[in-house]
Amino acid sequence: MASPTKAHNPSTVWTVPEAFRAIYSHAHESAAGARVLFVSGQFGVAPDGSLPGGFAEQVEVAVDNVEALLASAGMTKDNLVKLNYYLTREADASVLGEIRRRRWSSAKPPAVTAIVVVSLARGEYLIEIEAVAAA
Repeated sequence: MASPTKAHNPSTVWTVPEAFRAIYSHAHESAAGARVLFVSGQFGVAPDGSLPGGFAEQVEVAVDNVEALLASAGMTKDNLVKLNYYLTREADASVLGEIRRRRWSSAKPPAVTAIVVVSLARGEYLIEIEAVAAA
């Protein structure tokens, strides 16, 4: 069965640096008729309502939350086609990249936007991850 999605990184757009090729595509296409899941922004809040204090720990929990929502739709990280990351400190971008490489590397990485914002819904939130998946 053909894959319902395809990553696009044409030579007519800047070349994605090697370190990002497993976690970033310029565009990601879903075939007509694909099931699409839109995941609301997920913070690093655990199912019990607790919030870790550190950035890396909040990212891990937010990634867990996204994966739990994917699973509830019968999908996995391999179905991700678009990710938006909102972080409150530019200095945390490299940590986010490390966690993304470890948790969500892919032969067909999703399209990605990462934005540094002044604040999220609550001041103690350090990361928010919004996702779109297709199957």
